[in-house]
Amino acid sequence: MTLKPVPSAPRPALLRDYTPQSGVADELFDAEGRMRPVWAPFITHLAGLKPEEVAQRFARGDQYLRDAGVYFRQYSTGPAQEREWPLSHVPVLLAEQEWTEICAGLTQRAELLEQVMADLYGPGHLVRDGHLPAELVARNPQWLRPLVGVVPRSGNFLHHLAFEIGRSPDGSWFVLGDRAQAPSGSGFALENRMATQRVFSDPFPRANLRRLAGFFRAFREAMDDLAGPGRGMAILTPGPNNDTYYEHTYIARYLGMTLLEGEDLIVQNGQAMVRTVNGLKPLGLLWRRIDSEFADPLELNETSHIGTPGLLEALRQGNLSLINALGSGVLEARAMMAFLPKISEVLLGEKLALPNIATWWCGQPLERAYVRENAARMMIGEAMDSALPFAVDANTALGGAFRGEGRGSIRDWLARDGARLVGQEAVTLSTTPAYEKGRLVPRPMTIRVFAARSESGWTFMPGGYARIGKSEDVTALAMQAGGSVSDVWIMAPKPVPPESLVGQNSFERAAPGILPARAADNLYWLGRYMERTEGAIRMLRAYHLRLAESGSAKEPRLLELADYMAGLGLTLDRPVPDALLGLISAARGTASKIRDRFSPDGWGALNDMAKTAGKLAAKVVAGDDAALAMSILLRKISGFTGLVHENMYHFAGWRFLALGRAQERADGLLLLLSALADPHAEPGALEIAIEVGDSVMTHQRRYRFGPSRETVLDLLVLDESNPRAVLYQISEMRRHLRRLPQASTGGRLTPLERALLTLDTDLRVAGPSDLDTDTLLELRARLGEVFDLLAATYLR
Repeated sequence: MTLKPVPSAPRPALLRDYTPQSGVADELFDAEGRMRPVWAPFITHLAGLKPEEVAQRFARGDQYLRDAGVYFRQYSTGPAQEREWPLSHVPVLLAEQEWTEICAGLTQRAELLEQVMADLYGPGHLVRDGHLPAELVARNPQWLRPLVGVVPRSGNFLHHLAFEIGRSPDGSWFVLGDRAQAPSGSGFALENRMATQRVFSDPFPRANLRRLAGFFRAFREAMDDLAGPGRGMAILTPGPNNDTYYEHTYIARYLGMTLLEGEDLIVQNGQAMVRTVNGLKPLGLLWRRIDSEFADPLELNETSHIGTPGLLEALRQGNLSLINALGSGVLEARAMMAFLPKISEVLLGEKLALPNIATWWCGQPLERAYVRENAARMMIGEAMDSALPFAVDANTALGGAFRGEGRGSIRDWLARDGARLVGQEAVTLSTTPAYEKGRLVPRPMTIRVFAARSESGWTFMPGGYARIGKSEDVTALAMQAGGSVSDVWIMAPKPVPPESLVGQNSFERAAPGILPARAADNLYWLGRYMERTEGAIRMLRAYHLRLAESGSAKEPRLLELADYMAGLGLTLDRPVPDALLGLISAARGTASKIRDRFSPDGWGALNDMAKTAGKLAAKVVAGDDAALAMSILLRKISGFTGLVHENMYHFAGWRFLALGRAQERADGLLLLLSALADPHAEPGALEIAIEVGDSVMTHQRRYRFGPSRETVLDLLVLDESNPRAVLYQISEMRRHLRRLPQASTGGRLTPLERALLTLDTDLRVAGPSDLDTDTLLELRARLGEVFDLLAATYLR
């Protein structure tokens, strides 16, 4: 489908209120008011849909994002809250020819930034020759002196960049900001594309759309080469509290990379190693998503808890590649942009193809009168990764800092805040269509462009994502201010073939990836928390069912059960105790630390259970109502357990999850039976034990008479065929351990397996009469020793 100029024609009803602002470029219409050819097929298609069909399609895209768990964090004075991803459903369309020109200009800029970086951490000619003020570099906290003289193993400092660009009123493009520290957004761009495909699932008008997979394939191949043979590669994340953590997990899954935190690494003899359940494994490449200063508390920020001591030494010895090199955040200083045009001529011998937004360098001595005279035009850059400046009154932002101070104090102020401050002219951004209330309206936008260094040079993602303003005000682009994000479509002049992350290589089954000890630990405790939660729910249901029957909480068996639960922290001051909500929250928090190893369905089921529990806690009353609520939660948790068992690949990580569940179930049963199967327990306690052990029907079929201490202990402790019994859990733990690394040493059993084997043997030769209360508690203590051995072998 070749794109041709479109003659003027009556506008569809969809565009009845679409009026671009005077003096502002528009993506849909050119300066003469004609629709740009690249938009015509799409607008014709959208205008042909009924409003209710449009609403259904948009809802389909939103549902995909919810199901996938895509979110952003809304900052506030309290804890950060997760919010639904604000997709602007109408994409931004650009013709491929225009995109090619943009990428050519950004390729030049990427090469320039690479050379600037090499000079700042090398010979320092730019400062020496007066092309950069010394203050701008030396007083910038992102310029890291310990990295001076450290040349990356690959020879290149920069491998992954992002640029924020906008269109000026004359139709040309300019650069609003460079992102070299740890650029975010490429994973979100993928999710935007997936959601938009749900909205516009028709082959038309997407036939000419350039795909994104080729960009990631080229980047992954480049990272494979950088890692080197026999060494792994991974993504280094600050952890689940980071605002872009979801993206880290998504990219790790998409590219088949391991997601690590600083504590997963150790540096030995200048080599970065990963702590895994199979011992230390060498690492060749890290795609870091943490800021440079936090990477190594030994030589950089000593307060960092997310870095790895000795990481700089691994870089110095050339044993590790980083994307991007530490210290690259210095390139993001807005003041740096003021000097790039001249530096381009010095280093590249050519002018910048894509100009910067106009800037002033605030590091030079400034008269207070000059600042105040230009106050209306001064802007301060956002400290966060939004890349778009927002307007402020300079009398507030700058005047307060300079009030009553002379030139010397300006320099003092610069050392504190000036490295990220640059005065900028008011930004006039182009507008693009956004769908509101059944019509398209123009809204300001910027585009983030992603570049990766590949074997053939800089490769650009054909699209990316755009920030769309909430209103005509350019200050409302950030999601925190109510802005949204949109997919960016690069439209070729004719249909393009499909593309995937998989290249043309022949089939090859990859070896299982490494399992960091921290991830194994979290999977293990997730299993324990979920089993502990289920046990609590079953006890609460048993209590409220009997409360409904008797009508009195003073009944002896209820008092005994209430005392037992109180010992576990499950006080009955509320029908749905806070302790139960705390257990669910603990499980969710643990799962959030291993999102890259967890299916979206499993995460959704866990979230659904947490939301349901919260709603029930606010309205249920004691008795039948609370018992019904517990039954609902049991079905929710069973759904989660089924998803994990049936859908999660049975690799080492799944086995640690299963080990946690088995150990917690055995531990919980032994503790429960030591109380409710005690000879001095209240009448009716054995029935409660069978119910909590989910074995009522089995007991009825196996034994001809009502529950006795012997039948209960036989069924819940010694019956290997009962999936709720202690012996069954011990057998399951042994089975899983045999499939884990380090299961034996030189043909001999490890202390861990010996401990489990003796437990297994003792239970197999025991009879119900051998299991008095002290013996049950002794078995529980021995099971605790098994955990100590498991942790020492795999989790530390």
